[in-house]
Amino acid sequence: MAETRAPQTNKLRVFQRKDIDNIPQLAALPASEREAMKVVSAVLPFRVNNYVLEELIDWNRVPDDPMYRLTFPHREMLSDDDYRIVEALVREDAPANVVQAAAREIQTRLNPHPAGQIELNVPLLDGHPARGIQHKYAETVLFFPTQGQTCHAYCTYCFRWPQFVGLDDLKFASKEAGDLVRYVEAHPSVTSVLLTGGDPLVMRTALLRRYIEPLLAVPQIASIRLGTKSMAYWPARFFDDNDADDLLRLFEDVVAAGKNLAFMAHYSHPRELSTPAAERAMQRILSTGATVRCQAPLIRHVNDDASVWETMWRRQVRLGAIPYYMFIERDTGARHYFEVPLVRAYEIFRDAYSRVSGLARTVRGPSMSALPGKVAIDGIPEILGRKVLALRFLQARDPSWVGRPFFARFDPRATWFDALRPAFDEPEFFFQPSLERMKRARRTTGASKHRLPMHDDVACA
Repeated sequence: MAETRAPQTNKLRVFQRKDIDNIPQLAALPASEREAMKVVSAVLPFRVNNYVLEELIDWNRVPDDPMYRLTFPHREMLSDDDYRIVEALVREDAPANVVQAAAREIQTRLNPHPAGQIELNVPLLDGHPARGIQHKYAETVLFFPTQGQTCHAYCTYCFRWPQFVGLDDLKFASKEAGDLVRYVEAHPSVTSVLLTGGDPLVMRTALLRRYIEPLLAVPQIASIRLGTKSMAYWPARFFDDNDADDLLRLFEDVVAAGKNLAFMAHYSHPRELSTPAAERAMQRILSTGATVRCQAPLIRHVNDDASVWETMWRRQVRLGAIPYYMFIERDTGARHYFEVPLVRAYEIFRDAYSRVSGLARTVRGPSMSALPGKVAIDGIPEILGRKVLALRFLQARDPSWVGRPFFARFDPRATWFDALRPAFDEPEFFFQPSLERMKRARRTTGASKHRLPMHDDVACA
């Protein structure tokens, strides 16, 4: 594990593709590895900061260090054919627009917005698609503030990578907090708003307040969530940035208004929770009355080991946080590099879950955020003489699907929900006719009508 030491500076310093040759820690690596970084980062986003470099990566273990795998691009993240195309352009120092055109062609083949994020999740406001809003589940609206569409550092597995690579026509973002409030007020089922991105905590407090404060006056809103990796990648945001105290006061204002302020904190490895800065950030946040719920995907090369999850969940509980989700890596980006077979994912979850106390068994998973909803793998029972995957919706486009068990054929090679088939020779899973009606309705209207993403009766209207 990396040696814990005081940061060299409290000022955030960010390194991107153009800075690869200037990152001092990379100087000891072979030139070929740095060149591979430049090739891959022409297609997939790369951003790292001084805290990650100095505090989280154990450079004695590179390239096998999990935090290095988590934050730096690697040759295997692109297919051989795609890599050769971009490599040739980089080596001949092709003009930037030529490299970008080649990258764009590859990016559009990497399923940039999985699970119907554009097709089914964007609702209507005043008869037009609501920019920067997603509404997949009845109770929860996602909001993407324009100024929060970056992060302190990028995870190489990130399923929202299109937010960061210049695909503006595929980017979710909104400058209008007023539109968010109007949309919520028009949908009484919404009780929770999730500010996400990117990472809303990259914004200065004064700007973040402009998005949050209007929500405090909406009685139906019971909770405000912040989807963030900042606690792992830049914990000084909460105690050492110039407006850190103002940020904490904003959190207190949310709680004082009678709202639950929930941090949906992304921790991919226990090392992210191990530094004094990470512990201090957690303590400061919890002191405001906010709650911290921890989630991450299961990622090959990073955390595909039950002992890693056991350690991480135990540490989260010790610090006062709530283990919340183990996700399956989504079918986008460099999925072939990170994906883990579903059967193996269930085994890792089961083994880690069995070793922790009930306080850590608040965690759910392994869960796939698929087109119809969040699908958990509950087990691998034997029914009528055959192994099957026992599945259940934790959340769904139609609330009547939630909690309903169903079964898929046992497939040790499947890595995503779309590869699964019904276990007992049914022509389709129980929810598929309703889902198809939702999709047809969406194609007809061009954007979701009132509550279209959630309820079949509306989708059929």
